Formats: sequence, structure tokens, C-alpha cells
Amino acid sequence: MASRGRSRGNGAGALKRYWGQGQGAAKIRWNTPGDFTRCTRQLHKYLGSRAKGYCARLHRERTGVWPGDRRNVGRRR
Repeated sequence: MASRGRSRGNGAGALKRYWGQGQGAAKIRWNTPGDFTRCTRQLHKYLGSRAKGYCARLHRERTGVWPGDRRNVGRRR
């Protein structure tokens, strides 16, 4: 099967580690108020309109709740 332009192995995994656990995660400060907003602002320049969906999945993995859930740390009452 021909290559589809992917020459560096697992780029998606590296991206997920960076924003979920690495230096990117330090910029977002997961599990603090405003973490989803910080994520979407940081990733919008790279992912465009897909940033909200990607950040929602990362938020669920890192905090255990979806953004907007009533159990979320940063949710306004």
C-alpha cells in the first residue's frame, strides 16, 4: 500500500501527549477554571474549527468530565 504522506510515524500521538501531558498541558493548566477556553485558544491557530472538538476530548481524558458538565471545576453556577 502506498504511503499517504505520513513520514514521521505517530504525529497524532505526539500531539496528544504534548497538549495532554507535556509543555502544552502546562500552558492549558488542566482541571482549573478556564482550561477548555485556554485549550481552544491555543489550538485554534493549528486546528481551526476542529479545536473545540479536540479540546473537548482532551478535557474529558484529563479531567474525567466533559466541558460544560455540572461537575466541571470551572463551571459557573
